[in-house]
Amino acid sequence: MNTSRTFLALAALALAGGTVTAHAQDMNAVRQRMEQRLSSLDALKDKGLVGENNRGYLEARGALSPADSSAVAAENADRGIVYAAIARQTGSNSDQVGRARAQKLAEMSKAGVWVQRATGEWARK
Repeated sequence: MNTSRTFLALAALALAGGTVTAHAQDMNAVRQRMEQRLSSLDALKDKGLVGENNRGYLEARGALSPADSSAVAAENADRGIVYAAIARQTGSNSDQVGRARAQKLAEMSKAGVWVQRATGEWARK
């Protein structure tokens, strides 16, 4: 998904400003890991096995293989790193960043993907 790549690039740029080189390299590694998982996670969403929750994280909506569960957990861990870094940069908190990102993810998701509304209800877009 091109918009996900745009988010990753923007997040990396935002995080690089005013940070030490080691931190920027760490964030670059996070971005690369997220890009590597993108197609497999999109496939899980397309199958209805994973959805975007209202906190900006992936959530299982069906039975996942151990490998798929690991990929979802790794993606959520990396999203948490990105959200925390953006929160530090903006004076916000990770929860606010994640919830704002969740709204964008819901808007950008393809038809048929599970998304959780702010009320907590799940629906296919």
